[in-house]
Amino acid sequence: MSIKTKIIPILQEVINGKYSNIVLNEFFSKNAFEEKERKFITEVFYGVIRKKLFIDYIIDQKTKSMKKDWIRNLLSISIYQITFMDSDDKGVVWEATELAKKKFGVSIGKFINGVLRSYIREKEEIIQNLKLERENIFLSYPKWFYDKIKEEYSDKYLHVLESMKKIPYMSFRVNKLKYTEEEFENLLKLLNINIIKKVDSVYYIVSGSLIHREEFKSGKIIVQDASSYLAAKNLSPSAGEVVLDACAAPGGKTAVIAELMENKGEITSLDIHQHKIKLIQENMKKLGVTIGLAVNLDARKISMQGKKFDKILIDAPCSGYGVLRKKPETIYRKKIDNIKNLSQLQFEILDSVSQSLKENGVLVYSTCTILTEENTDNIEKFLKKYPQYKVEKLEIPSNVAGTYDKYGGFLIDYNEEILDNFYIAKLRKK
Repeated sequence: MSIKTKIIPILQEVINGKYSNIVLNEFFSKNAFEEKERKFITEVFYGVIRKKLFIDYIIDQKTKSMKKDWIRNLLSISIYQITFMDSDDKGVVWEATELAKKKFGVSIGKFINGVLRSYIREKEEIIQNLKLERENIFLSYPKWFYDKIKEEYSDKYLHVLESMKKIPYMSFRVNKLKYTEEEFENLLKLLNINIIKKVDSVYYIVSGSLIHREEFKSGKIIVQDASSYLAAKNLSPSAGEVVLDACAAPGGKTAVIAELMENKGEITSLDIHQHKIKLIQENMKKLGVTIGLAVNLDARKISMQGKKFDKILIDAPCSGYGVLRKKPETIYRKKIDNIKNLSQLQFEILDSVSQSLKENGVLVYSTCTILTEENTDNIEKFLKKYPQYKVEKLEIPSNVAGTYDKYGGFLIDYNEEILDNFYIAKLRKK
């Protein structure tokens, strides 16, 4: 059986509303493949999703109607291969034709053959015209988002948009409460897994097979991006302190804080959703964090509890445009109105939670987005309202690329090839 017939149904799951990373992880956990096959499936699966608007445009131009999702997904995979992979075009057309014949008969096979051969003949002309007249379609971004990035980043907009379509790498952080970097590196050598990049105790690698190993299941390593790790690290918590993780689920940043505190002190981890509290608790238990308390509470109401904290981390709910590499389908589900509403929510959380910070305490504000409204604008607004707060210098490793804003906040942006895009600002209450 062709591998493509296995990709088709999981593509449909994403089209039906599931998150791509969850779909693919579940798929690989239930099916065994050689490394070469896993790479092919991953590239095609994510590639079709990344280039969805472009592929849909081609299919809609070349066909009148499409009654079967299976056929559309087969065409999508084939068009992606022909356009964006180093594939044998004739071989791609032949395979797609044969698969369609077996599934639906000779007439559908001929239909698939005709559509793909027609596209191959006109491919260069179509692409050239799209680049000139409808660049957002070629890049596969909704027009409103394309226009917004073009306005905000002007001459750098193309780098930004192309950056967000790159293939992501899997990253694992060593949980030093249970494991050491030396032990992990020895494991990678044993498994013949290369390190793509290392940021402190976070390792980027090509293979995702580690999630099936005892080291992952027992909490010695955790899937975590270095960007979110750096947000927690810059809080600089010390053993014995009282710390608040205001928007904590699924608990990865709480774990970083606990590790830096040597598991001594107190961490309160908030989340507004009850079902995520259980997830935080499960992760803390798995990772060996004994100083954390998960609480189901809207962060905007924490000041009503009267408790004061030495350090506060606010990894605010955001539009998520910094993690599009890992969740490429989300760009097609969002609306421009979301940004204004989220920016307001973020400021409300920042404003309210800051009331619970002790004098001389430190607050880190972060988001996994690249938009100014959700990042620099919120910090500017906050500093104007609370002049007693001062921006503190961040500790960003030299191998992490990005840009500082006018207040000293750091955006891990399109200059960074590997890490998620992420904004971090550190404030001290004088």
